[in-house]
Amino acid sequence: MTERTGNKTITVAEHAGFCFGVRQAIAKAERAAEEPEPVCSMGPLIHNSRVAGDLEDKGVRIISSLSEARPGERVIIRSHGEGREVYEEASRGGIRLIDATCPFVLRIHDLVKDTDRQVVIVGNRDHPEVKGISGWCARPSIVAGSGEEAARIPEDDLFVVAQTTIRRELLDEVCRALEKAGKKFEVHNTICSATANRQMAAEKLAKESEIMLVIGDRKSSNTGKLYEIASKHCAETYFVEDIDNLPLKRIKNCNRIGIAAGASTPECTIKEVIASMSDMTLDNNEARMEDFMEEIEKSLRLPRSGEIVTGKVHQVNEKDVIVNLGCKKDGILPINEVSLEEGQTLADVFKVDDEVQAKVIKTDDGDGGILLSRKKLEISANWNEIVEAHENKTVLEVKVTRTVNGGVIAEYKEVSGFIPLSQLSDRYVEDASEFVGQTMEVKVSRVDQRRNRAVFSHKMFLNEEKEKLVAEIWENLHVDDVVEGTVMRFTDYGAFVDIGGIDGLLHISEISWGKLRHPQEVLSIGQKINVKVLSMNEEKGKISLGLKQTTPEPWSVIDENYEAGQIIEGKVVQIKEYGAFVELEPGLDGLVHISEVAHKRVGNINDELSVGETVKAKILEIDKDRRRISLSIRETIDPNAPKEEEAPAEEAPAAEEAPAEAEAPAAEEAVEAPAEEAVEAPAEEAPADAE
Repeated sequence: MTERTGNKTITVAEHAGFCFGVRQAIAKAERAAEEPEPVCSMGPLIHNSRVAGDLEDKGVRIISSLSEARPGERVIIRSHGEGREVYEEASRGGIRLIDATCPFVLRIHDLVKDTDRQVVIVGNRDHPEVKGISGWCARPSIVAGSGEEAARIPEDDLFVVAQTTIRRELLDEVCRALEKAGKKFEVHNTICSATANRQMAAEKLAKESEIMLVIGDRKSSNTGKLYEIASKHCAETYFVEDIDNLPLKRIKNCNRIGIAAGASTPECTIKEVIASMSDMTLDNNEARMEDFMEEIEKSLRLPRSGEIVTGKVHQVNEKDVIVNLGCKKDGILPINEVSLEEGQTLADVFKVDDEVQAKVIKTDDGDGGILLSRKKLEISANWNEIVEAHENKTVLEVKVTRTVNGGVIAEYKEVSGFIPLSQLSDRYVEDASEFVGQTMEVKVSRVDQRRNRAVFSHKMFLNEEKEKLVAEIWENLHVDDVVEGTVMRFTDYGAFVDIGGIDGLLHISEISWGKLRHPQEVLSIGQKINVKVLSMNEEKGKISLGLKQTTPEPWSVIDENYEAGQIIEGKVVQIKEYGAFVELEPGLDGLVHISEVAHKRVGNINDELSVGETVKAKILEIDKDRRRISLSIRETIDPNAPKEEEAPAEEAPAAEEAPAEAEAPAAEEAVEAPAEEAVEAPAEEAPADAE
C-alpha cells in the first residue's frame, strides 16, 4: 500500500502485521475471555506488550507452568506450541486446554515425533517454539543456531527441521556445514512461507526507501529478523515499538518512507504510526492522508457472508489453503470446499501467489479466519451445464455416491441428482449398492433448478450407445468374417455369443466336428472364442455363427496327424455288438473290432469296455476314401502278460465269419446315431428370434 503526497511517499510492505497463527491464537483467546469460565495462557500469547496488555485486561492472565493454573481454569496453548509433557500433565490433572498452536508448528511436531533419527532443530534454543518442538522428539534434540554449531555435531544420520521464523540463509548455512562434515542427513524446510514472504517484501522495500521503519515489539524474534534484513539494505532503518519511538526529525528529511511490521504487530499500531507521521510530514495534505487512512480502514473491513472475494494464495497445507484477502483476517479454504479429482491434493491445484476467487461462507471459521468455498461458487455454473445438457440431449459424467429409496444419488461436479433404479442399467437391477462409487455417463431426463432437482438416466445412454454400436457392426461385419465373441447363454439347440454388441446364434451342429448332446460339453459362460459368420439377416436382426469352421475338418488333415501303426489314446464313444467306436478327436472316430479288443476271445464287448472310458489303441488302417479307421487295442497289450482262462476254441467264431455289415461301418455312419442316442435340434427349428 503506497500513499503519495507532494514529493513524499509512504509504502507499507506486503504481508505486514499479524500472521495466520498469531491471528488464530488471539481470536481463540478473545472468544474464551467472553465465556464465564476463567482462562489463562501458557506464556505470552504474542510478543507484543500492547496486545498482551489488552488480553490481560479482558481477563486472560499469563502463567509459566500448569501448576499455576487455578481450579476450573482453562489454559491456552499459544501459537508457539508446547511439548508433549504439557498435554500429558494437563490430562492427568483434568485441565482443559485450548490449543492455539500454529498449524505450521503442529506440522513440525508431527514430523519429529514420527522419527527415531537424531533430530536437529535449526533456530534459537531459547525460543519457546524450539522448546516445544524438542518436547516431541523421541530422544533429546540438538539445536543448531549457526553453521559452526552444526559442524560440531558428533552424531550422524540426522533429521533436520527449522524454526518457522528463521531466515532461509541460516537453514542453508547449517546444511552446508553438515555436508562439509560428511554427515548423512534429511532436511525438511519448515520455515513458514509467511515469514519468508514478509522478509522478502521487507528487503525489497528497504532497497527502494530512504528511511525504513520496522514496527513491532523488541521481544519478537521475527520482527528482529525484519530489522536485521532491512538494516542491510537501508542505512536509515529504525526499530519502532510505538509512536513514541518514531524518528520524526529524520522522517521529515526523507521522501521515500518504507514500513514493515512483524507477525505479532497489530494493525492498529501500524495505523497509529502512519497517522502520527502524517502530522509531521504531510502538513496541509490532511485530505490526502484521510484517503490513505480510509484505505487502511478498508483493509481492516471483513467481507460479508455470501460475498464473492478474490485473494492471493498465501500458504498451501494438506487440509486447507490460506488466502490473503487484503483485510485483517486471512481466508481459509478447506479441502472439503474444493473440487478435487481422485488422487489430487491441494498442492496440485494451488500455488503460492496464485489468484483465487471464492465465496464467503462465514466471516469467522472458529480459528480467526474467514471460511471460504470454491464449491459454492461453482454450483451455479454446474446447474447451467445440466440445463444445457438436458436441452441439447448431450451426455454428462456423474459419480454414484449413495443409495436411496427407489434408486441412487449421483453427483455431477457439485450438483446432486437422482437416478431411478430402472434407469441404472439396461438390465434388471435388484441391488443398487453395486453401483455406489462408480462413475457413469448419463442423459438428463428432467431438470427443476428452482427446486434443485435433476433426474439422470444411465439406461438412456446405454441404449443410444448400443444402437450406435449395432449400426456400426452391421455396416462392418460380413459373411465369412472371423470375429471374437463371448459365450453369453445356452439353449438345448446351441449357444448365444456376443460379438461386440450383437448376439449371434452358434447352433449345436456348428460347435464341433464331433457330435454333442449339449453345448456346455465344450463351452462355458463367459468364455472367449473365435467364431465365423455363416449368415446375416439385418432385417430380422439374426446372425448365424460357426465355431468348428475356425479349425480344419479332421479328415482333411488326417495325413498330417495320423498314420498306420501309430499308438493313439482316445475315448470310447459308442459300443456295438461287433465292436467299439473310439474318438481320436472330435469328428474323427475309429472302430475297434471285437476281435481286436483283447488277446482272448471276447463274447460280450460290454464286459471289456464302457462308454466314456479312455483307452490306448493302435491304428491298423486308414481308409480316406471310405473315411474309415481300423483300430486295435490288443496290439497295445503285452502278449506275454498273464491271461485269463479262455473258452474252448471251437466256441469262438472266426473274425472273418462276422457278418459283412459288421466289419467296419463308415465313421459318418457311427456319428449319425439314432435320435435317442444323440438328440440334435435342426437349425431351422431354432426360435425365430434366437439367431
